Amino acid sequence: MDMKWILGVVKSVKYVSIVRHFHGSKITMASHIVGYPRMGPKRELKFALESFWDGKSSAEELQKVAANLRTSIWKQMADTGIKYIPSNTFSYYDQVLDTTAMLGAVPPRYNWTGGEIGFDTYFSMARGNASVPAMEMTKWFDTNYHFIVPELGPDVKFSYASHKAVDEYKEAKSLGVDTVPVLIGPVTYLLLSKPAKGVEKTFPLLSLLGKILPVYKEVIAELKAAGASWIQFDEPTLVKDLESHQLEAFTKAYAELESSLSGLNVLIETYFADVPVDAFKTLTALKGVSAFGFDLVRGTQTLDLIKGGFPSDKYLFAGVVDGRNIWANDLASSLSILQTLEGIVGKDKLVVSTSTSLLHTAVDLVNEPKLDKEIKSWLAFAAQKVVEVNALAKALAGQKDEAFFSANAEAQASRKSSPRVNNDAVQKAAAALKGSDHRRATNVSARLDAQQKKLNLPILPTTTIGSFPQTIELRRVRREYKAKKISEEEYVKAIKEEINKVVKIQEELDIDVLVHGEPERNDMVEYFGEQLSGFAFTANGWVQSYGSRCVKPPIIYGDVSRPKSMTVFWSTAAQSMTKRPMKGMLTGPVTILNWSFVRNDQPRFETCYQIALAIKDEVEDLEKAGITVIQIDEAALREGLPLRKSEHAFYLDWAVHSFRITNVGVLDTTQIHTHMCYSNFNDIIHSIIDMDADVITIENSRSDEKLLSVFREGVKYGAGIGPGVYDIHSPRIPSTEEIADRINKMLAVLETNILWVNPDCGLKTRKYTEVKPALQNMVAAAKQLRTQLASAK
Repeated sequence: MDMKWILGVVKSVKYVSIVRHFHGSKITMASHIVGYPRMGPKRELKFALESFWDGKSSAEELQKVAANLRTSIWKQMADTGIKYIPSNTFSYYDQVLDTTAMLGAVPPRYNWTGGEIGFDTYFSMARGNASVPAMEMTKWFDTNYHFIVPELGPDVKFSYASHKAVDEYKEAKSLGVDTVPVLIGPVTYLLLSKPAKGVEKTFPLLSLLGKILPVYKEVIAELKAAGASWIQFDEPTLVKDLESHQLEAFTKAYAELESSLSGLNVLIETYFADVPVDAFKTLTALKGVSAFGFDLVRGTQTLDLIKGGFPSDKYLFAGVVDGRNIWANDLASSLSILQTLEGIVGKDKLVVSTSTSLLHTAVDLVNEPKLDKEIKSWLAFAAQKVVEVNALAKALAGQKDEAFFSANAEAQASRKSSPRVNNDAVQKAAAALKGSDHRRATNVSARLDAQQKKLNLPILPTTTIGSFPQTIELRRVRREYKAKKISEEEYVKAIKEEINKVVKIQEELDIDVLVHGEPERNDMVEYFGEQLSGFAFTANGWVQSYGSRCVKPPIIYGDVSRPKSMTVFWSTAAQSMTKRPMKGMLTGPVTILNWSFVRNDQPRFETCYQIALAIKDEVEDLEKAGITVIQIDEAALREGLPLRKSEHAFYLDWAVHSFRITNVGVLDTTQIHTHMCYSNFNDIIHSIIDMDADVITIENSRSDEKLLSVFREGVKYGAGIGPGVYDIHSPRIPSTEEIADRINKMLAVLETNILWVNPDCGLKTRKYTEVKPALQNMVAAAKQLRTQLASAK
């Protein structure tokens, strides 16, 4: 492994002066980092994990890569001058799963018999295995990071079963770095959990608080014995709309932990939004707590609460450096906020921090030698944000680095005045959208009738979500074409051969509506962003999505438009290879927005409307080219839902409107599909209906058919719907009987004529040895049920 990246930050021109100031002297100002990316600057952990899962490397080799990464991160922060450095923010898969392991809350199906939880049990919970499905996975608040949902009930026997938090604290200490161990707080853990299978859905999860706190006490005792002086509890659920009994649980939990925490400085960290007034009062009154951390980037109203009254004896960890985006901090503005806060809480009680963990941003700009220089000057990745935090802390302490601040001010001015950012024609077209509703003229049932006459599909039609496995050979072809090692002619020939292979596989499996497999695409957002104006791209700007899965979000720096068609060539080529309907595959505007690093100099909805107009152009070009089924994926619609209910209606209004803009002009006979993956959709089902798609495919199997409950409760859905019949994020191959059973559960609450049969998500990350038998069983189950339904008539 190349460990030179430890000092990578010093190579960045923008940050050289301040790092020189710090390096060697190790001056530590009142600075703090909530958390740090764990994958590594070149995705070292990803490759180590996948090698281990494939049986190509040992557990010891995986642990060595992990230890090297942790060492690099801790030393990088220490050398930069950060005072409060986090530990236990590293994870082999997910920090919530780590907490489940710490508490010994392993569901019985994994046959764990006690003792320290090892990789076998840990990764089986995360990924499933040949005989047992994985635990549910869902989005971490409103981010694209996924966590493994704890399954709890009254019979769970909690025990201290993973000593990871203590082991990592000791590991850092042995390197000469005294860290702040980070734990997910007990109340947030319970509020993010779900009742285990067989437990009443109404089971009060907070009733387990008294059972998990003894384990937290054991962890705290070991950390104290190891020499920890600070401990951080992440309690981000405090930013949500909580009921009084939920707020009381925080009071109860920290009162119960108070004596155990005696002698420690305790930080409660919140992030992602404003803390509501009642939660702020509860939080700042907690016993045994020394410090409170707030997101002051997204939580701008929290500033008013602090001004209105902050405990005089407590530390304030002020999250002024954005942990969720890649724009360089406006240092002058942040310093002004910090100086205001210093006047309220005092110089000795103010700590400069990131707004959230840096887990949600890319790792290091040093690894972007080809990025446009002007755009690069506007950016800061995790390594640079660490430097920004310390620069602000130094300035607050009277040691302002004038050269660093001056360079930052120049970059801020350059971005504001750059002609590359603004396009008047695009802005006017987007502004004109606001007064109209943009709905298709005919209702969905009439459209479905017109589409059925044209498509002539059987009942329970089968399809897949879009992508097929991306083989090593396929990735090599794309890589060589990008590096100009093969000609465009050779590239097109290779991709067409791959599409033809995918079409033949689907025809042999007898799937009804086909996809071309997306072999030309690296990523469902990046592929489109590369063909739109206003986007920039990185070589190594990877961000963890779940487990070893990383995404490389595009950077939206300016107004968005579509210079030319993006998918018509490949979609028409694919349709020419079969007589069956071939889906045109697009990513929707809300998903492109939510899965990109978005410009922060205008409202998000304005950017979304611009993207919607670009996708509308593409939809209409596909229709003109003879593509009669077009899927516009909105996988991230739910993910962007604000955490506070008062903000839901506004977001859903513009998000749903953006989707409708994309397809408002198509013929009744053109069938518009959309797809959504891992999220809880039940609370926004009416907005999903309001999207007015002809067919929606949606994750269902991994969340234990939670989606179906909304239809059992009487919600009427008249459009086509395909709740996923098997989980593609697990290597497990479901049987025909298992899939048929899932379809039968769907038929109990959905009309036969609207039900589609499909997997939960795209097949990109799976192997053909898993995909073919799983799809074969899926088609067999659909045919079996068609026969049963026909004979029942």
